[in-house]
Amino acid sequence: MITRVLLRRRAWALSLAALLAACSPAAYALDVERDDVAQFIDELAAEHDLDPAWVSKVLAGASVQQNILDAISRPAERVLTWGDYRAIFITPERIAAGVKFYREHQDTLTAIEADSGVDRSMILGIIGVESYFGRITGKHRVVDALATLGFDYPPRARFFRNELAEVFVLAAEEQLDINALQGSYAGAMGPPQFIPSSYRAYAVDGDDDGQRDLINNWTDIMASVANYFAVHKWQRGQPVAARGQLAEPTAELPLQDKLKLQSTVGELGRSGLEFITPLDSTAAAGAWQLEGKDGTEYWVGFDNLYVITRYNRSVMYALAAWQLGEAIVQEAAL
Repeated sequence: MITRVLLRRRAWALSLAALLAACSPAAYALDVERDDVAQFIDELAAEHDLDPAWVSKVLAGASVQQNILDAISRPAERVLTWGDYRAIFITPERIAAGVKFYREHQDTLTAIEADSGVDRSMILGIIGVESYFGRITGKHRVVDALATLGFDYPPRARFFRNELAEVFVLAAEEQLDINALQGSYAGAMGPPQFIPSSYRAYAVDGDDDGQRDLINNWTDIMASVANYFAVHKWQRGQPVAARGQLAEPTAELPLQDKLKLQSTVGELGRSGLEFITPLDSTAAAGAWQLEGKDGTEYWVGFDNLYVITRYNRSVMYALAAWQLGEAIVQEAAL
């Protein structure tokens, strides 16, 4: 009898929990009267000479969304293996789309590569991974995404609140309709998926028409990706990474525990990792152990790999973007 009562109580509790979860709002309007929101409005308007009534009106129309909070809690780079992650981006279909895009924009890419010193393959790889060459740019309003994360996602609230401020300033500077801007769940915009602070800092007017348009203007988009890499010291024609293998199964490698390179080519070689590179033994390098489709893989990254991680702080992302760009250029040359 006691067991039956306990089971009935447990079932009732589980049903109640499910009911409450189902009834919890998927989205709700941001409360501009909240102390932190009101303080944000006052500080943003004062610091950047913006109309506080405009800022308040935009934020009053912002929607805090549970699906945005869910998405940021499970980014692909954290929940997928390298084999699964790579399979998303290095596909015949995406490579073919990249070849088509490359041929349509080859002259522009050639000019941008010569002017910026950034390999065209890297520009192609970034745009291909970020947005499938403009096919997937996000369906969230940027204001909704950044307001949700800035005020209701404590782990990174400061970062996203800063990006929320940046998008207001960006809209004022570039004469953009802030309410119409759409992007990812993290507030990244357009085919290159620039967050607002990156848009302001690294976007360039590639075609000299007087506007930096990273939403619809492919020349601006490609030139801005190249500028981002140039500013972060990309080295044209230099290696990005190399696949390695253990000289002995028991070799103990100085594997990376951060993105900044912690070893040299010589140190990794002496530790028992075999790989091919034109770089000398003193060149900076780092080793990662990843789970590929067919088992453990060892990858050695060089300075250019670290530069890619400035765009997205993930080694898997960097390898995928680099490999996609290389595959596109190679396929286009056939």
